Amino acid sequence: MKCYCCKEEAVYKCAVCGKAVCGRHARLGVICQPCTKGSGAKHVAVRRGSNNDRCAIRMFVKRFWGEEEQLTFDREFVVAELPAFVAKIKGDVIGFISYAEMGDALVIAALGVLPEYQAAGVGKSLVKRVEAEAVELGKERLLVSTSNDDLPALAFYQQLGFQIFDVKPDAIAKKHGRVLEGIGGLPLRDELRLRKRLSRKTYNRRHRTSG
Repeated sequence: MKCYCCKEEAVYKCAVCGKAVCGRHARLGVICQPCTKGSGAKHVAVRRGSNNDRCAIRMFVKRFWGEEEQLTFDREFVVAELPAFVAKIKGDVIGFISYAEMGDALVIAALGVLPEYQAAGVGKSLVKRVEAEAVELGKERLLVSTSNDDLPALAFYQQLGFQIFDVKPDAIAKKHGRVLEGIGGLPLRDELRLRKRLSRKTYNRRHRTSG
């Protein structure tokens, strides 16, 4: 799917009109709650990623970030080589989440959902699946970082219970050797780190109730 403004690869969907846009042509603003409702992605299956899914994940990573490596928490990961969960519709990958172990935590290295399926709960389902994995592994925290310009991601993770606990000024600018233009023209330079504390007891009680 291409950006309707410049025909570059789109990574976002407008919450109002539904048009696909790239990061450069995305704009940040206040949107009322009814306009943020997605149409819903039916028949989405979230599964553990297999070797056959690595090619699709690699394509997602290049589309969303333009490179296969992601820098997070002072470590650089080749995303397609990490364990992952994928969201599929009729066998086609529409989203993924990759993660890595780091001490007492599980780190979300990358999360991507195709624009046409955004705002439909796919990203939330992927994060919840990784959260369940972290609990099963006995981890105490779920970690994720985002860039200072990615306000949609910052809002998304906070809605899921994450809290900002650290900021690394110029971390992304140093990686690229310069300050890049980010979403909506914001300077892309800092790494914002978020965490969610995990409780096996709380997790089990919630899922017994929902089940």
